[in-house]
Amino acid sequence: MNVFSGENIRNVVVLGHGGAGKTSLVEAILHKAGASDRFGKIADGTTVSDYDPEETKRKISVNLSMAPCVWHTPKISDSKLNLIDTPGYFDFAGEALGGIRAAESALIVINAKSGVQVGTEKAWKYATDRGMARMMFINMMDDENADFDKVVAQIHDKFGASAAVFRIPIKEGKEIKGYVNVVSGKAYTVSNDVETEIPIPDNMKESYDKYHDALVEAVALTSDELLERYFAGDVITDEEMRAVLKGSVKQGQVVPVYGGFCVDKTFAVRSLMDAMLKYLPSPVEAETTPACDESAPLSAIVFKTLADSYGKISLIRVMSGTLKADSTAYNATKDVNERIGKLYVLRGKKQIEVPELKAGDIGAATKLSYTLTGDTLAKQGGEALESIEFAPAAIKMAIVPQAKGDEEKISAGLNKLREEDPSFEIGNNPETKEMTIAGTGELHLDVITSKLKSKFGVAVNLQAPKIAYRETIRKSVKVQGRHKKQSGGHGQFGDVWIEFSHHDGNELIFEEKIVGGAVPKNYFPAVEKGLQESITKGVLAGYPVVGLKAVLVDGSYHPVDSSEMAFKVAAGIAYKDGLSQASPVLLEPIGHLEVHMPEDLMGDIIGDINKRRGRILGMNPIGDGIGEVIAEVPESEMVKYATDLRSMTRARGSFTFSFERYEEVPENIAQKVIESAKA
Repeated sequence: MNVFSGENIRNVVVLGHGGAGKTSLVEAILHKAGASDRFGKIADGTTVSDYDPEETKRKISVNLSMAPCVWHTPKISDSKLNLIDTPGYFDFAGEALGGIRAAESALIVINAKSGVQVGTEKAWKYATDRGMARMMFINMMDDENADFDKVVAQIHDKFGASAAVFRIPIKEGKEIKGYVNVVSGKAYTVSNDVETEIPIPDNMKESYDKYHDALVEAVALTSDELLERYFAGDVITDEEMRAVLKGSVKQGQVVPVYGGFCVDKTFAVRSLMDAMLKYLPSPVEAETTPACDESAPLSAIVFKTLADSYGKISLIRVMSGTLKADSTAYNATKDVNERIGKLYVLRGKKQIEVPELKAGDIGAATKLSYTLTGDTLAKQGGEALESIEFAPAAIKMAIVPQAKGDEEKISAGLNKLREEDPSFEIGNNPETKEMTIAGTGELHLDVITSKLKSKFGVAVNLQAPKIAYRETIRKSVKVQGRHKKQSGGHGQFGDVWIEFSHHDGNELIFEEKIVGGAVPKNYFPAVEKGLQESITKGVLAGYPVVGLKAVLVDGSYHPVDSSEMAFKVAAGIAYKDGLSQASPVLLEPIGHLEVHMPEDLMGDIIGDINKRRGRILGMNPIGDGIGEVIAEVPESEMVKYATDLRSMTRARGSFTFSFERYEEVPENIAQKVIESAKA
């Protein structure tokens, strides 16, 4: 593949709900452009984009994938389309965010039968938040239940008048015969990929007029002058409209909507590709930081890492300057020099070697030693670019090896996989002795563990993580701890009286109020050490004890048999007896929960939180029909909340949950926890 300059490149991330047909559309584009010699099918596992074994097995996309091709129109010379195919399933939203970071434009694909779905809304929000130019493609128009007008109405209802129809498919039964170009006012039938201009069909004139008027309105909204004329009833001519249309789309003020079918009606794909070159901004035209300039110093972002047991491939978007093979770049994120070997353009898993990547282009480098996803490669001393912000993990599970002794292999494999997917987290809980992984959903974690087995040969099971309970006391007591043992020679003798009480902190408070040398000072540290070791296990269920104050008030010693060890043991005896008498209670971690959901579902969310023993702290509208519920909920009730919330809100809800404090566990639940710990 030739090296392209920024003005002849379009970087387009393909977004949408799972099942909208994104991968099939990308496959059709590659085939039409001659970048692929066969039309792969998802069902057969033969598409260019879905090449990972997890994808072919599951028949869904789980990774972003590069799909570059070369295309031209009669008025535009050869240009490179860098398509970034992303998963539509929410568990893999991190992949979409990586793709968005590398692109200037978004192509949002909508299933003509299902219409606007949650994934469509999320895609629109992602792209809008980034200020990207957008286009929409209503796919699968051949379905007998496809309804173009209905889907467009949904688009307008959800996203407003800026989304304007540019092409209407001409459909007879299930067959798509051609299209009406709303911009030019011309209609075409297509046979064997040859277009023939025809009058707009009578049964489509009403549709054309409606969408043409909507397009004029969308254009008028981009300019105060045009808007004033529009409301005054002046006619905005097609020539005036076309004069501002390109700029309006590039600025994201107008969003073209196309309808078609990507599998065998290639004219729909061709017109879509033509439109991407015509309307979407090149990196040079887009407002990026830094600006796309080949002559400027090098600045590039790594937006995806592909890792396995043999090494890794770093996907790179060059923002400015030129990245050359066999060179050295400065990792501005880690303040270290990085050796660049060979450079490639990736098309699915195929690697096409190139000598350099110019500003605006996307490619890949292999075997980078220090560089990870989100890092910046720059000239020496250059500044780090904005990285990629992934959503916080929503579900955490404990990892249990299927074979003993695999812990190190598991840790090494997970760390390699995290280079590939920074949207999941690895943890080790020293208290529960569990290794954990946290991600966006159950499917996300299932894919990670499946990759762990296929790539690194380690099999694991996932289970709910243990809750880090605590114990404390509610009553003050004074008890004796006496250790006396005689077994020939020197014996062992230690005798202490300790007052135990509760305090509001977490650490052990140890004090001594010995009068008259009943216990020599040199044994005080031994008493404290005995207590410090004892509080790691409570008397109820063996959980660590917090909020304990211990005052050494009396005792006795033997001038020969007493020792530090004897007093340490005596303190432990006093601890066990004292805490058993001091009304011990179990404490559980309580977290701060913030949930965002459609306002009409707020009642359901509140009801569910109440069932989880939660306390509602506040309810607030935050705009655009979204409500917020703030609550405190026990951590033990939140293990599967990500899955449950997705089900309750049809994936429109989101939440954050963070540790707040410990509170006493209700008696009935505490008894179950204690019995489980003793089992």
